[in-house]
Amino acid sequence: MEKLQAGIYQHYEGGRYELLFVAEQTETKEAMVVYRSLKNQKIWARPLFNWQEKIKQDGKKQDRFIKIEDIEEKDFEHQYKLALADYQNLLKQSVKDKSDFAKYALNDFLQELLPVYDHLKMSLSTLPDNEKDSAWVKGVEYVLKQFKDLLSTRGVEEIKTVGEKFDHNLMEALEGQGEKVLKEIMSGYTLNGRVIRAAKVVVGD
Repeated sequence: MEKLQAGIYQHYEGGRYELLFVAEQTETKEAMVVYRSLKNQKIWARPLFNWQEKIKQDGKKQDRFIKIEDIEEKDFEHQYKLALADYQNLLKQSVKDKSDFAKYALNDFLQELLPVYDHLKMSLSTLPDNEKDSAWVKGVEYVLKQFKDLLSTRGVEEIKTVGEKFDHNLMEALEGQGEKVLKEIMSGYTLNGRVIRAAKVVVGD
């Protein structure tokens, strides 16, 4: 890769930038220039050929970036390390953002789906004893089990309530006072450890 001299460069449109280093794109092996805006400190990257490209303006050809100031080598090394750290942090944040998006992208869909799951559970909880062994009830129970298993594979877990100690991070008390959950009014759920709906409960001693 061609080595560019450290320094301050001016874009043909007027912006000033500090050239940090030339990197290599991991997949294409293309040489990339990494540089910092002196206006807002943002880190940018563009292909080396594009950085060195001549553009036509007012009928004349000129460099896209023109060097206007040198930086001492020790100064550049310090700036390089800072920029490299910023760049690595940017990559880490990008990976984290992608991971979070993948984990929680289901949230909106689940807000519409979970009430259906709740209604199925409720339909069984109110049945008289003489109907609990009927074929259609067994069928609904099987569907509920499939539902629960599918949600679990996607990172959705139901919050445990009755008999548990009240946890304001996971639950919302609708009635009563105390530290023990006596009754669940509405189920709560977490998605990969994050609460997407707090459980609504009755508490007491």
